[in-house]
Amino acid sequence: MPIPSLLDTDLYKFTMMQAVLHQHPAAQVEYRFKCRTPGVDLARHVDAISEGIDALCALRFREDELDWLRGLRFIRSDFVDFLGLFRLDRKYVHLAPSASVPGEIDLTIRGPWLHTILFEVPLLALVSEVWSRATHVLDPAEGLRRLDAKIERLVAADPEGRLAIADYGTRRRFSRDWQRQVLLRLREGLGPRFVGTSNVMYARELGMTPLGTMAHEWLQAFQALGPRLRDSQKAAFEAWAQEYRGDLGIALSDVVGIDAFLRDFDMYFCKLFDGMRQDSGDPFAWGDRVVAHLAANRVDPRTKTLVFSDALDVERVLALQDYFRGRARVAFGIGTNLTNDVGPRPLSLVIKMTRCNGQPVAKLSDSPGKTMCEDPGYVAYLRQVFGVAEG
Repeated sequence: MPIPSLLDTDLYKFTMMQAVLHQHPAAQVEYRFKCRTPGVDLARHVDAISEGIDALCALRFREDELDWLRGLRFIRSDFVDFLGLFRLDRKYVHLAPSASVPGEIDLTIRGPWLHTILFEVPLLALVSEVWSRATHVLDPAEGLRRLDAKIERLVAADPEGRLAIADYGTRRRFSRDWQRQVLLRLREGLGPRFVGTSNVMYARELGMTPLGTMAHEWLQAFQALGPRLRDSQKAAFEAWAQEYRGDLGIALSDVVGIDAFLRDFDMYFCKLFDGMRQDSGDPFAWGDRVVAHLAANRVDPRTKTLVFSDALDVERVLALQDYFRGRARVAFGIGTNLTNDVGPRPLSLVIKMTRCNGQPVAKLSDSPGKTMCEDPGYVAYLRQVFGVAEG
């Protein structure tokens, strides 16, 4: 099924895009696709994926969609006016079977950051759905049985309704129709424990809260845009604060590792931001360090929110909720385990920024194997500058 709307993406794509419009409208970037699941033949689906990209590039924002965006407190009217003129351009996307690895695909996005930033999430969702539909016939009853078991477990473990669960599953969903069913079931079954979705289209359609702030690419880009590499992370947080003036205050912590993050996230940022998001590494160790860091900077950790979003399942959510009870606020963004747990193993798909203004950029993940960059020399230099050991 084609992507039906340019709103069918994660909220943080719009929040970052607005900041790009205001601060770096001329920046040029490159993104690359990677399937982390071994032995998957995506090359035979190139034609179907290409047709989906063509359909995506034919979309425009409708007036009712723009009116809804204009009503979000953190979206400015000039950005909505820009979106009224916006379209995704097919010339910025290259797709072909890999010339070097049988079965793999070469999917690259290259062009102005402002005009390419909205490609990532719908392209990942498109690849996921094309592969899922070609390899598995969805059994809705089985999918709902699995989902209901998770809901029952969460409710039973949290009778007071203190959990905060959000859907972060657009990019690796089984299908867009299935994601919609999942969202309706979560709202019905979890009640107030379900706090919203990252998917802007469904937030609008179903009357849910859209959730999201920044992604890795925001901080990665500042490796090329900032005053100097060592200060790039601080520059990215400062630019975010200047754009949103205290709103959307969840900082992403794992672009160059937790050690470097804590060095840069000083008392000013600890007091300014509402919390931090963990997306790689050991979440318990990460939370312990963040709580201690806040306390050392004279900030009560119980006033801040720790957002966990790395490969979560129900058992991990409940363990983290119990571990940090009374120590900090916690919230959970669950992705693939909600929107693509229907039987077969879902694909692990990513699209990451690899260059900005002609310079390599990278993420030094706290999880082994997640670092993605085409220039090993740059990765080594980035590790040296931020004092990050080989993972």
